[in-house]
Amino acid sequence: MVQALLISVRFLDGRFHGVGEWPPAPARLFQALICGGARGGTLPEDARAALAWLERLTVPVIAAQKGTRGQHYTMFVPNNDLDSVDGDPRDIGKIRAGKLVHPWLFDAAMPFFYGWLYDADDDQASNANVICNLAGEVYQFGRGVDVAWASGEVIDEPDLTDRLARYQGTLFRPTASGQGTFLDCPAIGSLASLEARFAAGRQRFTFHNEGHKTNVLFSQAPKAHFRSVAYDSPPSRWLFELRSTAADASFAPWPQEHAAALVVQLRDAANQRLADSLPDRAALIERVLIGRSASEADKGSRVRIVPLPSIGHVHADRGIRRVLVEAPTGCEIGAEDIAWAFSGLQVSLSIDVESGEILEETRLVRTIDLNMLDHFGVASDKPNRLWRTVTPAALPGRAARRRIEPGSLREEAKGGEERLQEHGRASTAVLQALRHAGIRAKVASIRLQREAFAAKGARAEAFSPGTRFAKERLWHVEVQFIDPVEGPLIIGDGRYLGLGLMEPVRRATEAFSFSIVDGLALHVNPEEVARALRRAVMSRVQERLDRGARLPAFFCGHTPSGEPLREGNHAHLAFAADLRRSRLLVLAPHLIEARAPTRQERGYLETLDAAIEGLTDLRAGAAGRLLLEPLPVMPDEDRLFAPSQHWESVTDYRPTRHAKRVGPADALVIDVLAEMRRQGRPEPQVEVLEVRDGQRGGFAGRLRLRFKVAQAGPILIGRSRHFGGGLFQSVG
Repeated sequence: MVQALLISVRFLDGRFHGVGEWPPAPARLFQALICGGARGGTLPEDARAALAWLERLTVPVIAAQKGTRGQHYTMFVPNNDLDSVDGDPRDIGKIRAGKLVHPWLFDAAMPFFYGWLYDADDDQASNANVICNLAGEVYQFGRGVDVAWASGEVIDEPDLTDRLARYQGTLFRPTASGQGTFLDCPAIGSLASLEARFAAGRQRFTFHNEGHKTNVLFSQAPKAHFRSVAYDSPPSRWLFELRSTAADASFAPWPQEHAAALVVQLRDAANQRLADSLPDRAALIERVLIGRSASEADKGSRVRIVPLPSIGHVHADRGIRRVLVEAPTGCEIGAEDIAWAFSGLQVSLSIDVESGEILEETRLVRTIDLNMLDHFGVASDKPNRLWRTVTPAALPGRAARRRIEPGSLREEAKGGEERLQEHGRASTAVLQALRHAGIRAKVASIRLQREAFAAKGARAEAFSPGTRFAKERLWHVEVQFIDPVEGPLIIGDGRYLGLGLMEPVRRATEAFSFSIVDGLALHVNPEEVARALRRAVMSRVQERLDRGARLPAFFCGHTPSGEPLREGNHAHLAFAADLRRSRLLVLAPHLIEARAPTRQERGYLETLDAAIEGLTDLRAGAAGRLLLEPLPVMPDEDRLFAPSQHWESVTDYRPTRHAKRVGPADALVIDVLAEMRRQGRPEPQVEVLEVRDGQRGGFAGRLRLRFKVAQAGPILIGRSRHFGGGLFQSVG
């Protein structure tokens, strides 16, 4: 049975003086429990055992109200630099230092909740009860000026869920993605570190007599040990379906181009329903739902209505059948009130927004089937790097295209330079829109166009009628991030009107790239670096497999008996060190062989993607200890991947076999042509640039290839191709 330890904390004054953190960190509560339970300089044994038990539990969920920064002021305190006044404590007033204090302000009538879950048994229950008793001894929280008291109780897990659901504030839950607010939490060893700090603090000053002079030595106490945990505050979400009011109650799809009109109808109807029920809060309701009189600071608490076009299949008509309502946890209107305001709303389904031609009445019906949300990356366990707009983003006026009058020939006069400038302004505006939407991930590339990315999608201009946005401000946007990002992603000035909604583009990754940030030695062998990368990747993949499971040949290139895969069966990963660009590559076999991946290979690639996430430290022997950073591959721009007629060696080409009765240069040419035929590529004109002695009496060379028709990369051929040998780049 799972039980919960719930500690509620109340402050005497609505102020908290923590440095930069909100909400107050669990580590502060842990220290407050120690201070409350201590008797002089010691802790009772039962309290010590209970606190040691508490630091081993998983980090708690936190319920806190909205805090705002108060006015800062300066306090003057000694700076402990006694050396500057000859070590005389009587002169300490001469070395005062200003200390900036910036408190958090909140409603003192509302408590803060900290909830831990644990498996109930006799020992656990005993420790939990002791913690509850310690909570009753709390007298301050954080600094000494933050007078507070607390109470603890042991409840069942469903009761904790209910208490948190009814809390009129923000819920902060630990997140595994490492995104959000970082707070210090107790960890194994925290209690011991605090006791050591307390003991050292009692002996900070030591006195040494030297003749008639007494020197005072100040020693800094060791810092306490805590772990830093990322907390996020996920919004409350409700998914509704657009159903016909007819007897069959079938779906009543709304045209995707009129997404903004649907939002306006739903928003105004919900606002009216809430205002009629809560007339004294009408101004607040308008600010939260409509944005009327809202300031920049209020955007984080506004309710967002997101029409969801039907996607996920190439033949989906992309009509709007569902609506997501999202309320941030800092919203000043209760979650239950918002859900009630939208449930059962009726809207008029119309094709012509201007004429108001009504086809049928549509009702908003709440659903618990949340599968459609996965198509938009909502609450997904698989964040994505590549995102595309479903409804176009409304960018600022400075990012608008130049207006073209209907029927004019001015479109032809818009030159390449002007188009490039338009795209440059729009790309900058996209970065700003991402920042406004709270997306801090680094962007690798941005692509903009008027046409929809999907066959059933509509052009950007089609979403303009009935909105305040000129059609030139609307763009379809594709963004590729360096690190995976969770949904939903909604960007642009129209994000509260259903515009700028993005979908993750999930596809099998074919090439994984890492930038070498630091640590690479001079004059290293690229193949040795590639082998180090191979060892690291195999090790990380092995950790994800079941205990005792053999590493598939896809990752290691060896059969279960340990023998290398023979000729004609090279369906395993290749590893390459492209040292000219300070990067490492992991390449899928189907990409090298210019074919489609098999179903099994797609599964292996998903495993590989998960295994190498977070790979930042590569120990490559004599090549150095490399600091790595993920680096997306842009096929249309990368010289190893972009189509070209002319290709030149990046690494030495080693032939698979030496042709008889010919010289080394001719043997290289013959072997290259055989490799091209084996991959199904056309035969190029081969120019040998250099021939040198290779390993074990063999030879290697550098080549230039000229195709009659442009070929897409990567071109990776030869005997050592699985370790980056025989790698080519486009030239010219």
